[in-house]
Amino acid sequence: MKIQEVIRYLESIAPKAYQESYDNCGLLTGHPDSEITGTLITLDCTEAVVQEAITKKCNLIIAHHPIVFKGLKKLTGSNYVERTMILAIKHDIAIYAIHTNLDNVHTGVNKKIAEKLGLQELQVLAPKKDTLSKLVTFIPTTHTDVVLAALHQAGAGQIGNYKNCSFRVEGIGSFKPNEEAQPHIGEIGQQAFTDEARVEMIFPSHLEGSLVKALKSSHPYEEVAYYINILNNDNQEVGSGMIGKLPEAMEPEAFLAHLKKSMTLQVIRHTPLLNKKVKNIAICGGAGSFLLPKAIQAGADFYVTADFKYHEFFDAEGRITIADIGHYESEVYTKDLIGEILTKKFPTFAVNFSGTITNPISYYL
Repeated sequence: MKIQEVIRYLESIAPKAYQESYDNCGLLTGHPDSEITGTLITLDCTEAVVQEAITKKCNLIIAHHPIVFKGLKKLTGSNYVERTMILAIKHDIAIYAIHTNLDNVHTGVNKKIAEKLGLQELQVLAPKKDTLSKLVTFIPTTHTDVVLAALHQAGAGQIGNYKNCSFRVEGIGSFKPNEEAQPHIGEIGQQAFTDEARVEMIFPSHLEGSLVKALKSSHPYEEVAYYINILNNDNQEVGSGMIGKLPEAMEPEAFLAHLKKSMTLQVIRHTPLLNKKVKNIAICGGAGSFLLPKAIQAGADFYVTADFKYHEFFDAEGRITIADIGHYESEVYTKDLIGEILTKKFPTFAVNFSGTITNPISYYL
């Protein structure tokens, strides 16, 4: 199997179009056409992880966090980023990062945390806008089903748990082919009238290229009439954080114990506990202080995340309990998530999980 095959599948689950503007997802080193000898999955890619890949004869490292966030101007080994890249290149090891794009899909990092905590009725906490578009096109009624099938195959018409969604209304289309036309219907120089269906459907904006290609290749007309609009709708399947409900309401202290056990935590930093049972839990893997207003607005009793600064804890203001469990601790199970994604598609694919602890923080208890 080639590296590109794995990348193509991972990005069908977590498209690069959904990464944040500051991020650097994708193949960081290595060639996509290289044959895979072994794959090592890790949260962070460090020198120790690359050395582990060498020992295990793995030439592809799939990491959640990109080792390179900013542009490298030199590779002299002056810091751990440069040394990690040098070691990987020297041993022909590809490094692929799947970061905020995996954070932002509803089946991604936050879904994994929700599963660990046993949350139900999950919803994206801060859905993204401007990631959906609408296609409107006109198809002769004799070919409507054929063209629709091609558009659905290309990814159009998926709305939540429903697929192959579209709207159509039938009418009369008219046109007049000129001397250079090669009309499928009608005669050159003659006004033509034909039964057509106006079809509308929603699709993820990043699929526009493949959707237009599918439309033109399946449509019988020489010139296909269509238009595409970007929608301002919230995309309920793409965005930051997640909120869900516990099966049963719990006392705050009991939830903290549940959180500690479920996520295998050594310590939890938290704001004062609310004087009521808790049921609604907001979560965000990694640094999530930016979502605190959304968690409060959504009616969450607890907000489980990481990397809160001292003064940011005051923003809870008795309306919610912030539980900072640590960046590494909140995302370490992303390794399991990536492994599950790969083995579901490639059941005979050998997946190795890194045994290197990359957490840069230690606790003296």
